[in-house]
Amino acid sequence: MTIRLRLLPQTAFLTAFAFLFFACKEQPKNTENTKTTTTVKDVNATIVYVNSDSLLNNYTYFKEIKAKFEAKSEKAQSDLKQKGTAFQREVAAYQQGAAAMSADQRAETEKRLARKQQELQGYQQNAGAALQNEEAAENEKLYNKVAEYLKKHAKIKGYKLVLTYSKTNSALLFADESLDVTKEVIKGLNEEYTPAK
Repeated sequence: MTIRLRLLPQTAFLTAFAFLFFACKEQPKNTENTKTTTTVKDVNATIVYVNSDSLLNNYTYFKEIKAKFEAKSEKAQSDLKQKGTAFQREVAAYQQGAAAMSADQRAETEKRLARKQQELQGYQQNAGAALQNEEAAENEKLYNKVAEYLKKHAKIKGYKLVLTYSKTNSALLFADESLDVTKEVIKGLNEEYTPAK
């Protein structure tokens, strides 16, 4: 089984990222004598969206953790391949020499090879599970970083609603480009992010 990097698949990220932010701003209350009307322009000023494809491709933190997981995945695959190759050599050596062995020697060798095969399968499963657990923790950190930043950013800018958009998985059929705040969000996230030394 091949260990594959599944770090932040865009559909999973979009599902986690598809949230609504409501700024903590109270609306003026209507009195009996006055009516408040909301124009389309007023609504547009408080509803914005972020292109999550661009966000993922340009957020420094995401690029760093993606590179880290690609390296870990490659190392795990390489280790697994080496162990698998060594095991296959042992099996081939046994098959070539089995005819010259006694029944007891064959039985003992087969038991040893069966144990090694189980150990190899366990190693593969454990390595895959460890990567998945670490990936899930990093996904949660990423989500929290973006969510916390957007809460602050929405409050400062007076946004009432921040939506997400992606070409591959979007609930938005159309949004005017003037509502796209992706660049300012990416800029703010990258300015706020301090890489670990």
